[in-house]
Amino acid sequence: MDDDELLFREAVKGARPLQSSKVTFTPPRPKPIPKQFIRDERQALIDSLSDHYIPAHELESGEELLYLREGQSPAILSKLRRGHWVVQAGIDLHGLVVDEARLYVAEFLADCKKKGIRCVRIVHGKGLGSRNREPILKHKLRNWLMQKDEVLAYAQARANDGGSGAVIVLLKA
Repeated sequence: MDDDELLFREAVKGARPLQSSKVTFTPPRPKPIPKQFIRDERQALIDSLSDHYIPAHELESGEELLYLREGQSPAILSKLRRGHWVVQAGIDLHGLVVDEARLYVAEFLADCKKKGIRCVRIVHGKGLGSRNREPILKHKLRNWLMQKDEVLAYAQARANDGGSGAVIVLLKA
C-alpha cells in the first residue's frame, strides 16, 4: 500500500456505512410568479390613460395636434415642430381598436422612459379606414399623452414624418 491509501484508511477507520443506499436530492423550489401583481401592474398601465381626461389647457389649432406642458418654454414646441430632436423610436397604431391602442401607447412610453429615449413618433392614422372616416385614435391619443407626466410636449409630425396622421412627442430626459 502506498502513503495515500494508508492515510485514507486511517481517516475513515471508524466510519460506518449508511443505512440507506439511496440518496435523495430535493432541488430548491423556484420563486413564485406574482401573477396578481403582474395583472395589477398591467391594469394600472391601462388605467393610467383615461378616455375621460379633460385638459386644463391645450394649444390645439384646428386639426393640428399641439401640446406644451404647463411651465415649459414655448421654444420647446417651436423646436419640436421644426424637427430639432431626432426621432429615436416610434409605433404605429393602424389597425388597433381603442383599448389595444391605449395599452400599446402606455407600454411604449414606459419602455421609452426606461431606456432614456427622448423623442418619439406615434402614427395614429388619419381615420380614413374608420367609421365616419374620423380619426378616432388621433383624439384619444391627444388625451392619453396629456395625462402622462413624462410627456413635455407634442406636435403634429412634419409631412415627411406622417403629417396629420402622426405626432412627434418629446419626453422628459
